[in-house]
Parts: sequence; C-alpha cells; structure tokens
Amino acid sequence: MQITFLGTSSGVPTRSRNVSSLALRLPQRAEIWLFDCGEGTQHQFLRSDLKVSQISRIFITHLHGDHIFGLTGLLASCGLAGNAKRIDIYGPAGLSDYLQACVRYSQTHFSYPVKVHTIQPGMIFEDEEYQVVCGYLKHRVTAFGYRIIEKDKPGRFDVEKAKKLGIPPGPIYAQLKQGQTVTLADGRTIRGTELCGVPQIGRKFVYCTDTVFCEGAVELAQDADVLVHEATFSHQDAEMAFQRLHSTSTMAAQVALAAGAKQLMMTHFSPRYAPGNSIILDDLLTEARAIFPNTDMAYDFLTHEIPRRPL
Repeated sequence: MQITFLGTSSGVPTRSRNVSSLALRLPQRAEIWLFDCGEGTQHQFLRSDLKVSQISRIFITHLHGDHIFGLTGLLASCGLAGNAKRIDIYGPAGLSDYLQACVRYSQTHFSYPVKVHTIQPGMIFEDEEYQVVCGYLKHRVTAFGYRIIEKDKPGRFDVEKAKKLGIPPGPIYAQLKQGQTVTLADGRTIRGTELCGVPQIGRKFVYCTDTVFCEGAVELAQDADVLVHEATFSHQDAEMAFQRLHSTSTMAAQVALAAGAKQLMMTHFSPRYAPGNSIILDDLLTEARAIFPNTDMAYDFLTHEIPRRPL
C-alpha cells in the first residue's frame, strides 16, 4: 500500500499545491484507488509516476468543487485513452446527479462502465483482500471519511515440510495455507499454522477531509497505520476553523492521539500560510508535533509507503 498526494491545498490551487486528491496504489493488483478529484487531478497524474489506466475506484468525501471539479475530465480522459475497464465511484447523495449533468451538458460519453455508489456510514466495499468503511465527518455539507483495511494474510506455506509429512498435494494444501486444521485420510490431524510462517498483519489507512474535530474522525482513525487528516488552519486561527468547520493543525493531532494512530500526515492547507506571512506551514507542523510527535506535512507528489507493523 502506497499513497501519493496529488493535491494538498484547500479551496484553490497555488503554484506549488493543487487542490485535493490522493492516490492509494495497490501494486500487487496493479490498481489505484483515488480519494477526491479536484480540478487538475489528471494533470497531476501526468506529472507523477502513476497511471490513470490503473484507476479502478474513486472515493469522494463531499461535493465541494475543490474535491470534485476534476472528476468528469479525468473519467473522459480514461475513456479516450481506451484503457479503462470499469471504474466504481463512491460518494454522498447528489454525486450521481452531478456527474450525469456534467456528462449530459458536455456531450461526454464513456466507453467503459462507470458505476456510482451512493454511500451511508458502514462498510461500502469488501473483497478477499480489503474492506472499505466510511463514516460521517462534520463539515458544512454532508462529508465522509474513509477507512481502508487490509486483511491479515497467513505466512508463507512450507511445501517441503508438507511433503515430508506425507501430506498429499491438492485442496488440502489450500486449507492449510489458510491456517486451517485438517484431518488426513490416515486419521492424522494437521494444523496449518504449523506449516506457515509468520502471518502478515493487515494495514489500516484512513482519509479524513473536510471536517472540524469530531468523534466520527476519531472512530474511523482507530489504530490506523497512517491517518491523512486535513489541517486547513493554524491553531492561532481556531475561531475561523470553527466558523468554517475545518480543522486546525492541533485538531488533526488530537484526532490522531485520541485514535491511537501510528502516523499523522496533514494535508489541505490554506494558502494564507505562504512563505513570508506571519504564520507559515512550518508553524502548523510545530503545533501538531507538540501534541502528536509522529506528524508529517504532505506536499504535492509526496509518495509514502504504508509500513507493515510487527506482530
């Protein structure tokens, strides 16, 4: 699991930061899951090592323009390139209507299936490797955060040891690889855990923006390996943050601390903290680290490998 920040500004782009978008790359299945799609996201793909042809799922947090204005253009380009197979899009009520209106009035036609899923809090996707859960955040419009859970994997199966025990190849191997206990035809009971190496603990990635501090974000971020959380404002501008229902750097840190997250990566910064101003982004980082030391500040095209945790 690898994340790449494609846009880390709030509201409007700047010379160095585009508006919101983040790519979660799943190399083992050659897929990219995209979180938010602000204007210019497809241009950010062109400037990165990522391939739009690998996008299979898009998760939209809310319907503000800096999170969705790039969606139609990206989908259209995927179709023109002729390499998209199917894209599933998840988001709040109104997303389907928005996309249909864009397609209708721009005379855009997708050459591949696009499915929009209107979400509610809870599990919205699951397969043999991953679960995706969403929950409400607290913003001026309906907004969701997302929690991606990688399922635990059994350790490497020792085929040679199985052969020495006289276990016949076939369906039994598949059961043992999953750590199950099986009874052989000769009456012996074999525990799959004794033939497998150390299991791999699944990772947890959480994406929360836009929101003021709320218990919903804390719940989503429980025990996360990496929490990406908006930090639009400095702590010194907390009153403005409460008025606009955005987070300060300290609110993001408080969410990470309360949730027991392993790492916090802040994003969605107001352009007001540009170099030369009385408060700059380094000040936001200092504020957050005073509460949650393992905090980093995202920037466009930053790529981060989500580490596996030891047993």
